[in-house]
Formats: sequence, C-alpha cells, structure tokens
Amino acid sequence: MVVWVLTEARYAYSPSKTSSLSRYVQNVLNEDFALVEALRACGLEADRKVWSDPSIDWSAADALVFRTTWDYFDRWDEFQHWLREVQKVTTLINPAACLHWNLDKHYLLDLEQAGIPVVPSVIHRRHEALSWDEASQGFASDDLVIKPTVSGAAKDTYRVRRRQNAWHLAPAHPDSIEELWSSLLQRQDMMVQPFLPSVVANGELSLMWLGGTVTHAVKKQANPGDFRVQDDHGGTVLPHDMTLEERAFAERAMHAAVKVMDRLNMGEPLYARVDMVRDLSGAWAVSELEMVEPELWFRMCPDAAGVLARAIAEHLNQPSA
Repeated sequence: MVVWVLTEARYAYSPSKTSSLSRYVQNVLNEDFALVEALRACGLEADRKVWSDPSIDWSAADALVFRTTWDYFDRWDEFQHWLREVQKVTTLINPAACLHWNLDKHYLLDLEQAGIPVVPSVIHRRHEALSWDEASQGFASDDLVIKPTVSGAAKDTYRVRRRQNAWHLAPAHPDSIEELWSSLLQRQDMMVQPFLPSVVANGELSLMWLGGTVTHAVKKQANPGDFRVQDDHGGTVLPHDMTLEERAFAERAMHAAVKVMDRLNMGEPLYARVDMVRDLSGAWAVSELEMVEPELWFRMCPDAAGVLARAIAEHLNQPSA
C-alpha cells in the first residue's frame, strides 16, 4: 500500500539536504522522516508529499497522513477546497470528518458539552456587530486572551489586560484593542478566553495519543516576558515524565472526544495531542485537542513513530479502510 506523509512547501527537503538548515527545520524534517521510515518498516510504500503541489495525482495513494501542513490557516480557502476534493479519492488519516471538525476550535464547545473541562471560551462569529467592550463582558478577569478559531502557531493571538481603565495588548500592536478586535472579527471567527497565569508560571503540557494510547508527554514553557509557549515565539519544549493524574486526564479527554466523533459518525483518530493547563482554580483543563497536524515530538520518545506507523498499517489492513 502507498502512504504519503503530508507536509508544506517550506519543508520540501530530502533527507540528504538538511545539514545547512536551522535546527528548528531539521527537527521538523527528522520528525517526518522518522514516520516515513517507520511506515516503511511496516511494509508500506511511504514517502513525503507537499499538500499544495498541483502536479500530484492524489488517487495514486492509498492513504494520506497529515503531519507538517502548517501553512493551511494562511491558505484557508485553498486548503478547504483541496481537502474536500482529496477526501473523495483516497483515505485520510485522521479521517476526513475528524479533520473538518478539529480544524475549527468550536470543537472545544463540543468537548465541554461532553463533560470535559476546557479553558472557558466564548466564540464570536465573523462579521458579528460586537465591540470589544461587549466581547470582554462576562469574564471575572480583566486579563484575557483573544485568538482565531482557525489558526496555528499563535497567529493573531493576543493577551489583553486592563490597567487603570485602559486595555493593553501583548504582543504590542499599533492599533487599539477596539480597532484590532474589529479588524480581526471582520476576517474570521474569534474566541475570548481568560488568561491563565499558570501558562506563564508552569507552562503547558502536551500528551500524545497514538494508536489509542497515551505514549509520551512534553512540557512547553513560554519565553520570559511572553505568554505564548510555541517555539515559533521563543518557547522551549522538554520531555515530561507524566503523572498518573495527568495521563488519566488526557485519556478522559480523548475518550470523550472519541465518543463525540462516534456519535457524529466521524471515525476514530489514530493520532492526537492533548494540550492541558491549570485553570484559575488549579484544576486541569484542555486548552487544545489537536487531531489534524499536531507536532508529536517523536524525537522525545524513540518508539512513538513506530507506534503510530503500526496503528496506520493495522487500520489500512482492515476491510473497511
């Protein structure tokens, strides 16, 4: 069977041409190559392909595995069209319905309704006639975070704090919060959440779910003076020895998500990442549950790529796949 691991044009390098690249890009490529090699070890004909390459006949693959397609939110309309077309001609991993559901952070509301603690989130629709003063109402805190419901790498994500009756933005922006909010809401759905001091103090945990089990965890810590934990913004990532409590919370979140997807006939994910933080009361809450193209940090768990590859091979060998 032919399985293609999907990336974006920015990372379209071969394994032999990585020595001159930045450490960040080398890590990205090593992660992809680790999965390709693990798939080959399972007897699959695996390779990497750029999702936006118009010359590719996607029906030539038995399955596509989404990995480093991290430019999708910058090319949203194009990506959505491509996704709708390609799902007609081959198997997607994760399943197409799962991808569509998880691409938009509205899924957090579904998890909340299923009884999973999530970071409190209020979502406002694109073009909604809503001022920032109105959007910030209903929160017990004057320290908030705004972000798009479709995004990645903390794009268009801001911490908004009120001090002495004035709102302040971080990172800094030339526009006022009213102007910025109006501009962002004209372009996309936006969400408002309380800022959680624990993210700065203790970081964010990411627990990887591969083939139906939690395999490993990392801790993401923001750069001093910032609140964004992504390495795109100077954050650091270290292996984390998860506790039984942390594992149990991630498993509970995933089991609830799978039940939601089963109810909606979405299929079951073969990979996911549960991002979790301490909320204002000190309890665990899901900040994101990524099932499209999460970084999975294979390099911090030697057999993780193999676990996922074996799950993919088993899935494809099922009669219904």
